[in-house]
Parts: sequence; structure tokens; C-alpha cells
Amino acid sequence: MKINIVEKYNAAIIELKGDITGGTKDAEFGESIRKLLVDGKKNIVIDLKDTGFVNSSGLGMLISVYTTVKNGGGELKLANATEKIESLLVITKLTSVFTNYNSVDEAVKSFS
Repeated sequence: MKINIVEKYNAAIIELKGDITGGTKDAEFGESIRKLLVDGKKNIVIDLKDTGFVNSSGLGMLISVYTTVKNGGGELKLANATEKIESLLVITKLTSVFTNYNSVDEAVKSFS
């Protein structure tokens, strides 16, 4: 998994590329989130457009990041979840936790 962070309007966009399987990228991903919050970036969108697969460890990583953002006074949204990822969120009942938008623009606008 590769992580790229860009800013758009009033939000930080975290672009994830590759599979989300936890492991060594957990610490880097978590640190990126903490740095955003320390820098005052409270509106965060995770762009899943280039993500193919999420396993249980990857799902745990997303939940951990969500908790970090919430505890830091921020708000986290998902954008561009594939059909596979969306059905995983439905099966695990995480659609009540994560809000997924069809595009990064829609997610960013939702913060207003």
C-alpha cells in the first residue's frame, strides 16, 4: 500500500494505492493521520479509488484511524470505495461508522 496526501479546499485527502492488509504500513498510516491532526487538519478523506483488496487487518487499520481522527476532534470520510470494499463494509455493518461518497469532491463538500 502506498500513501499520498494532498489538500483540497478544506480537507486532507489520503490517497491509498494497493491492497490494505495492515502490517508494516499501519504505523506509517497512523503517524500520517496524527500529523494531520496536530497540524490542524480535521477534515480527512480516504480515497480508495486505487485500492483493490482490504483484509481483516486492513479493516482494523481503517477503524483505528477513524478512532484516532474522532478522538482528535476531526471527521473522516471515505471516497470511491470499490464494490468489493463497499460490500465488506455492509457485511461487517461498518456502513454505520464510515460514510462513503462516490467521489472525493462529494466527500469534501460534505464537510461544509
